[in-house]
Amino acid sequence: MLRVLIENFLSMQKIPAMQKNRFIHNNVLSLLLTASCVSSFWLAAAEQPAPIAIQQPFTVSSAHGDRQDPYYWLRDDSRSSPTVLDYLHQENDYFTAYASKYQPLTDKLTREIIGRIKQDDSSVPYSKGDYSYYSRYEAGKEYPIYARKALKDGTEQVMLDVNTLAAGKDFYQVANWQVSPDQNLLAYLEDNSGRRQYTLKIRDLRTGNDLPDELSGLSGSVAWAADNQTLYVIQNDPVTLLSTTVLQHKLGNSPAQAMALYREADNSYFLSVANSSDDNYVMINAGSTVSDEILVQDATKPASAFMALAPRQRDFKYSANHINGRWVINTDWNAPNFRLMSVAANNIGDRNNWQELVAHNDKVFIQDIELFDNYLAINERSDGLRRIRIMPWQSPDKAFYIAAEEAAYVTGFDVNPEQKTEWLRYSYTSLTTPNSVYRLNMKTGEKQLLKQTEVLGGFDKNNYATERVWATASDGVKVPVSLLYRKGFKRDGSAPLYQYAYGSYGSSSDPAFRSTVFSLVDRGFVYAIAHIRGGQEMGRHWYEQGKLLNKVNTFTDYIAVTDYLVANNYVAKDKVFGMGGSAGGLLMGAVANMAPEKYRALVAHVPFVDVVTTMLDETIPLTTNEFDEWGNPKEKAYYDYMLAYSPYDQLSKQAYPALLVTTGLYDSQVQYFEPAKWVAKLRTHKTDKQPLLFKTNMEAGHGGKSGRFARLAEHAQEYAFILNLLAIDH
Repeated sequence: MLRVLIENFLSMQKIPAMQKNRFIHNNVLSLLLTASCVSSFWLAAAEQPAPIAIQQPFTVSSAHGDRQDPYYWLRDDSRSSPTVLDYLHQENDYFTAYASKYQPLTDKLTREIIGRIKQDDSSVPYSKGDYSYYSRYEAGKEYPIYARKALKDGTEQVMLDVNTLAAGKDFYQVANWQVSPDQNLLAYLEDNSGRRQYTLKIRDLRTGNDLPDELSGLSGSVAWAADNQTLYVIQNDPVTLLSTTVLQHKLGNSPAQAMALYREADNSYFLSVANSSDDNYVMINAGSTVSDEILVQDATKPASAFMALAPRQRDFKYSANHINGRWVINTDWNAPNFRLMSVAANNIGDRNNWQELVAHNDKVFIQDIELFDNYLAINERSDGLRRIRIMPWQSPDKAFYIAAEEAAYVTGFDVNPEQKTEWLRYSYTSLTTPNSVYRLNMKTGEKQLLKQTEVLGGFDKNNYATERVWATASDGVKVPVSLLYRKGFKRDGSAPLYQYAYGSYGSSSDPAFRSTVFSLVDRGFVYAIAHIRGGQEMGRHWYEQGKLLNKVNTFTDYIAVTDYLVANNYVAKDKVFGMGGSAGGLLMGAVANMAPEKYRALVAHVPFVDVVTTMLDETIPLTTNEFDEWGNPKEKAYYDYMLAYSPYDQLSKQAYPALLVTTGLYDSQVQYFEPAKWVAKLRTHKTDKQPLLFKTNMEAGHGGKSGRFARLAEHAQEYAFILNLLAIDH
C-alpha cells in the first residue's frame, strides 16, 4: 500500500523514470526497515524489480568485423553523467534491497572477521642508518601509522599518521614512501580517489611539516639521489594513464621545472624508478610482458647520464641489483625459468659481458634474489612451492634450503635493507599458519621467530588441515590444488566448496594464510586454491601455457579442478562457489559461459570481461601494455581467439549461476563500465531466476575501499551472499 501511495504521488510529478524508481525504493525501504516490527509481507513489498538498462545502438568497429554494443553508453570517462550515475545507483539500491534480507548475517560476519584482527598491531621493525622503521595500527583506527625509533635512545617519531591524512576523505592511500639518504626527509605518494594517480609530497622529519613541493599525475614509485635534494618520479599520460616520463625534481623548484630525463616511446612498456639495495644507484626500470631494460645512474652524480645494463630486445627479460662493484642479474636469456648472471659495474652495456652465477634449471623457477656481502639468497619455485635457497659466495656447493614443516607453504623475503650482515629476514605462511617473520643466520643456521601475526577470535591452527592434490586438465596436464578444511572433515560429497584462482600475468596464487576465509571453513566449507595455468606456480612454462592463444587453458583448468573435487567426494556438486577478481574476474565470466551448471554461484570482483572492445581501444589505460598478455585484436588470429572467450561477447540465452559482481567507479585497471555492461547484458540473456547483484563502490578504485575495516566488511558481504544461498543464517 505504501509503495502504491508513493507511486501515485510521483505519477503527477515530472521525474525521470530512473530517478522515480530510486526514490520509490529508497523511501519505501527506509520506512519499512525502520519500523519496530517488520513482517515478511512488508519485506516482500519492499523488494523492487531488477534494474533494466536501456539499449542504444553503437557500433564497435574493427578491420575484422563490426559488433553492436547496445550498452556502450554506460562508458562515461568523466564519471559525471547523471544517466550513467543514476543507473549505477539503481543497481546499488537493488543490491542493498536484496542484501537487507540477510543483513543480520552480514553484520555477524563483519564482527567475526574484524574480531580475528589484533587492532593495535605493529610490523617487525627493521634497522637502517640511525633508526628502526615500522608501521603500527591503533585500536579502532582504519589506517596505519608509519613511525621510526632512534636506535640510540628508542624515542618514537611518527612520520605519517595516515588516519589524520585520510580524515574527511572517502578514499585515501599512501602508496609508497622513501626516506632520504640523510634520513631527514620523507617522500610519499598519496591517492585521494582510488584511481592510482599519485601526488608526491615531501615531509621534513625534523619539523613534521610538508614542504611546498608537490607533483601530481604520477605512478607509485620514487627514488632519491645521494644529495638529499634530487628526486625521481614517473609522470603518467593524463588520458591513457600509462607511465611515460621519468622526471627529476630538485627540492624548492616548481613542478614545471621538473626535468624530463627519459621518455618511453613504446607504449607497451611500464616505467618505474628505484634505488639499488645499497643506494649507490638510481634505476629506471622499463618493462613489458616479454622484455625489460634497466638504465642506471650513479646516485652521487644526478647530472650524469643513465646507462643501460643491456639494451632491450624482444623476448629478453631481466632484473638486477648491485653489490660491491658488480651487478647480479636474474634473466631469461637462453633460460626460460631464469638464471643468475653477474657483470662488473664498469663493464655494463653489453649482455655478452655477463658471467653465469647460477645455471638454468628446467624444474626450478628463480623468482627473486637478495644480496649480502657473503651470501646470495634465492627465492625460487619448484613443485608449485616457493622456497628460499642460501648460497655462500665462496662455497656455492654448500648451498642449502630453509626447511619447512608443512607440505604446502610460502616463503618469501622480508625487508633486508643492509647488505653487510649474516642475518636474512624472511616470511613464512601457509593456509593454517599466520604470516610469520623469521631471521636466519646464514652462517650458523640459527633461526629466530621475530613475530607471527596474532589471530584472535579463538583461532587455533590445530583445528585445521591442509592438503595438496592434483587435478587432471582437459589436455592431460596435472594442475596443483591447495585445500583447507576443518579437521574431522569427511569426504562424503556433502561439503560446500569455495574455489579461488587468478591465472594471469604469471601471478601465482600461493597457499598463504587468509584469516577471512575461516568464516566459511568454520561453517563446513572446503577452501580450494586452483593453481591454474597463466600463473607461474610450476615455472615459466605454466604462464606461457595460459596466455595469448593458450588462454582458454586457464578456464578449462579451473573447471577441471571443480570436476576433480566433486568426483572425488571432497564437495557436493550443487554447492560449488567460485571467486576471482580482475583477470580472475575474467575467469569467472568465462566459466559462467562455459560451465554454468557446475556452479551454485560465482563472485566476480572488478572483472575484466569486455576483452575485445577494451583491447581495441588504445586510449583505455593499460591496453597497449597488455598486447603480449592477451593479444592485439588488430591481428585477426588474436581477434578471433579473444572474441571466442570474451565473457561479454559470449553471453547466451541460458541459465546462469547466481552472481555477485563488484566494481569501483574510479578503477583505472578495469574500468567500471566493463562489469556494468556485462551485468546489463546478463539481465536480458539469463533464463534463470538466480540473483544477479551488481555493486559499485562510488568512492574507490581497483583495490576497493581504503580503510582496513571497510575492506573486511566487503568480505563479509560476499560471504553472507554465499551463505544465504545455502540457507545458512548463523
